[in-house]
Amino acid sequence: MTALTLSTAAASGLRADAIVVGVAKGAKGPVVAPGAEAVDNAYDGALAGILETLGASGGEGEVTKLPAPTGFKAPVVVAVGLGAVPEKDDTFSAEALRRAAGAAARALAGAKKAVFALPITDAADAGVLAEGAALGAYAFDAYKENGKNGKDAKNGKAPLAEVTLLGGKPRDAAYKAALARATAVTEELNRARDLVNTPPNDLYPEAFAAVATAAGKEHGIKVQVLDEKALAKGGYGGILGVGAGSAAAPRLVKLSYTSPKATKHLAFVGKGITYDSGGISLKPAGHNETMKCDMSGAAAVFAAVVAAARLGLEVNVTGWLALAENMPSGSATRPGDVLRMYSGKTVEVLNTDAEGRLVLADALWKASEEKPDAIIDVATLTGAMVLALGNRTFGVMANDDAFRTAVVETAEEVGEESWPMPLPEHLRKGMDSPTADIANMGERMGGGLVAGLFLKEFVGEGITWAHLDIAGPAFNESGPFGYTPKGGTGSAVRTLVRLAELTAAGDLG
Repeated sequence: MTALTLSTAAASGLRADAIVVGVAKGAKGPVVAPGAEAVDNAYDGALAGILETLGASGGEGEVTKLPAPTGFKAPVVVAVGLGAVPEKDDTFSAEALRRAAGAAARALAGAKKAVFALPITDAADAGVLAEGAALGAYAFDAYKENGKNGKDAKNGKAPLAEVTLLGGKPRDAAYKAALARATAVTEELNRARDLVNTPPNDLYPEAFAAVATAAGKEHGIKVQVLDEKALAKGGYGGILGVGAGSAAAPRLVKLSYTSPKATKHLAFVGKGITYDSGGISLKPAGHNETMKCDMSGAAAVFAAVVAAARLGLEVNVTGWLALAENMPSGSATRPGDVLRMYSGKTVEVLNTDAEGRLVLADALWKASEEKPDAIIDVATLTGAMVLALGNRTFGVMANDDAFRTAVVETAEEVGEESWPMPLPEHLRKGMDSPTADIANMGERMGGGLVAGLFLKEFVGEGITWAHLDIAGPAFNESGPFGYTPKGGTGSAVRTLVRLAELTAAGDLG
């Protein structure tokens, strides 16, 4: 992980590989952002003009490098675009700062230290800049030739090792708290990314459960793992049915973080399909290569519970990881089979590639037994949600409109794109089965909403519940942008952590 520090020293006197400054897109050309005044003065106030000559516009994520001014101990200035100049108060949004810090950190791969002279007006700004830098510097190189040395075999560049935030007050309690929070959240989010990026031959249900168990011991979280025998004894027909075709047996993992001062209890439930072939309903060619990411929901839940523990939040948080590998074989669940779920309800399996809802159903009902104040599940559940919202936005459904709004607003607050989606009751009829209580498929149109309606059937009566379908943003197959890398993104981790913080503070429901 990139080390994060604060400093009030002069930019010119800090030894570093580079100094990062912000530049915004003005009506008449690039404008140097607050925080970079000392650097601009060293260029005799001509930094904006120099950048324009070099082709910079201040557009979001744009990175321009130039020699540092005479007298500076850092040899290079890196100007990163913040986007349009704010219309009011010259105050950039938290997300603009976060993305700029991420783009700069990624551009400085191979450097040991960088000083960020970006806009900081308070501790909150320092926190989001720290988040962006730590997330933008992320690299997954464990399987590269030199990965054990922290280097990418292709380009020989390790992630940026240290970031000093200029203008941050190292002795101020609020600033120190913001930096500590950013460190805990980003370290766990990056661990979630690592899990998503790990090949499925190394991350199967038992292996994921082992990671959770080790983290529990490290951070004082109680971990309970139900193996295939315990699942069979308990009647978890959904999880067992999905995992029946694989040599890697399924698991249900419970992580319990408890605070002695808690008055509220949140339950997070994550879909953890460590590899999804589609089962007997095999996915077509071209749709299998990234299916190691189908456990992104479980990774997000795992990371959020550990982050809550590290932050010492005054709320009880329980995480449920529904882990299985969906494979075709002679023992696999077939289309037409009927599974008896943990709740006792029977499900006719019409499509074995609609498996995420089956493992979640068992976990949701189990989580409901503890009567938490709210349940939030996270899943890469449907391709239909990607068609509806694209690759950067997750859908939010809920059995309570006010709670759905609160989740969407929380996601926006932390910089995650989401959109409220309905649960139209007329779509429920399409899941009627002549054989079982319900089928795992319904109408094709509105498939993401149908999946949400299926999950709703397995939430205990009177419990507030929200469903996050992160199928689009969980895995980035295109190029990196802002603080988002190619591959696993850690989608929904920050939203879950913030929901826990708001609950602890009594500001959520």
